[in-house]
Amino acid sequence: MKQIVAALAIAAAFSSPSFAAAKPGSADARFTAIHKAEWKWRLQQRLEDDEDDVRGVESRLPNVSLAVQVERQKKWEDTLRQLESIKPEQLSNKERINYQVYRAQVAALLDNQRFREYEKPLNADSSFWGNLAGEARKSFRTAEDYRNYVAQLNDVPRYFSEEITNMRAGLARGFTPPKVTLEGRDKSITSVTDAKPEDVVFFKPFKEMPNVIPAAEQQALKAEGLKAIREKVIPAHAELLKFMREEYVPKAKEALAAESYPDGKAYYQSKIVEFTTTTLSADQIHQIGLDEMAKIRAEMQDVMKQVGFKGDLPAFLQFLRTDPQFYARTPEELLMRAAWIAKKFDGKVADYFGRLPRSRFAIIPVAPEIAPFYTSGRGGPGGYWVNTYNLPARPLYSLPALTLHESAPGHAFQMPIALEQKGRPPFRNAYISAYGEGWALYSERLGSEMGIYETPYEVFGMLSYQAWRASRLVVDTGVHAKGWTREQAQQYLMENTALSSHEVMTEVDRYISWPGQALSYYLGEMAIFEARKKAEKALGSKFDIRAFHDTILELGSVPLPVLQARIDEFIASGGKSPYPKE
Repeated sequence: MKQIVAALAIAAAFSSPSFAAAKPGSADARFTAIHKAEWKWRLQQRLEDDEDDVRGVESRLPNVSLAVQVERQKKWEDTLRQLESIKPEQLSNKERINYQVYRAQVAALLDNQRFREYEKPLNADSSFWGNLAGEARKSFRTAEDYRNYVAQLNDVPRYFSEEITNMRAGLARGFTPPKVTLEGRDKSITSVTDAKPEDVVFFKPFKEMPNVIPAAEQQALKAEGLKAIREKVIPAHAELLKFMREEYVPKAKEALAAESYPDGKAYYQSKIVEFTTTTLSADQIHQIGLDEMAKIRAEMQDVMKQVGFKGDLPAFLQFLRTDPQFYARTPEELLMRAAWIAKKFDGKVADYFGRLPRSRFAIIPVAPEIAPFYTSGRGGPGGYWVNTYNLPARPLYSLPALTLHESAPGHAFQMPIALEQKGRPPFRNAYISAYGEGWALYSERLGSEMGIYETPYEVFGMLSYQAWRASRLVVDTGVHAKGWTREQAQQYLMENTALSSHEVMTEVDRYISWPGQALSYYLGEMAIFEARKKAEKALGSKFDIRAFHDTILELGSVPLPVLQARIDEFIASGGKSPYPKE
């Protein structure tokens, strides 16, 4: 814990806002002009969604050509130079927070351009073509939306061609996901190439169209959509499939480590900064992971004693992975159990949170074409996606922790609260992994206080998930900075968590192909617990858990030093809620 606190202090020394009062002035105006101009440009570049949704459905897919990538790098270099001309201490209290969030965001975007991350637009977890398929699951409201969507479908060959050109450039310099993590990922492409036009995911919006569109126009739009899918979308996917099978995958890099990329040590450190918002080194993070794993294993042993298990931890993990009592028999059963857990939280929420999000979320099965390689669940505004593929890999004892993380009070709760805050510049809605994933993992531990875990096995499931995220600190740094093999990483997870072998394989491939992202979870959780411990000690009987949680959630997605500074101000205010009493 001392290492992460020290790293946060170092980061804060460079950029943390002071919460002392300051009057708005010319520095505020200059900063506002900088971020407004850059954000307007970012929207034009299709790098962000328009929060006001004034553009509706675009008629063209993004431009990702090399010329555009060079332009983006120059833009962010210029923006960073402008930001560095502003002294943070000259900014008002509110704008100092915005400045730190924005500067970290631009610096990460610039690093991605400098390391040419656009030449690697895929990993074991996601891909540009998979993301495009996800757009087809959105709802369209007007005939104009559908006409623009058809135009998008006709634009797929151009878009895929630009992405393939970028991937070829990455291939030429050894900048690809490791070959082993690409095996089988072409299934998401063949789900398009091997299907009839009316059966592919891109035709889904045409199956149920709004009644406000006349029937004759609906039929015409459907015909145009089918034509675009048949003549543009499917052939483009066929070209992509050929490229992947004959050129990209066979020549992809064999080495696993991020440090094996061009300028690899600097590249991996940039990912650490991006995903943890700290100055920790790979060695420091690795040691934190080992230390935390030892603590969690001791907690696991306590649970084993509670249930009277006589064997050792490996035997207990084998029991949990194989006993039928711990597994759903149907996808519907898994979804219903997830819904029941989510509703249990609703009965506890008033004791732990003062402000609730206005929006609600649905519980949705993961789409079958991506489910085999997808994580166990994912959540966000409006949805909690549960993976019902391979039910023997989805233990029910882990479902409460998963649900708290992905739905409420995790992602599907935290994100809407942040989005509902008024008077903030739109860049504040960008997701910062250390904060967002740290909060979601904190939510899993919070489940113990809330009484969500009803059996020792469910408590063990939570501990297994804690170990899963702590082990990521060991595995990610082990693979990318210490020469670990894929087998070593898999073995470490199998020995220290109750994850199924299927989940272990998909997760390890995700860490290998997505350097640094796995580090954000546990380091973020540690920072939140450290802030809470500090507040509880300082405030004593005045500490109100609802006010503490509301303060963190009201702040929104921020670098960890900003969160720490905000809790210092919360303490100084006597633990006052950020929301005035009604």
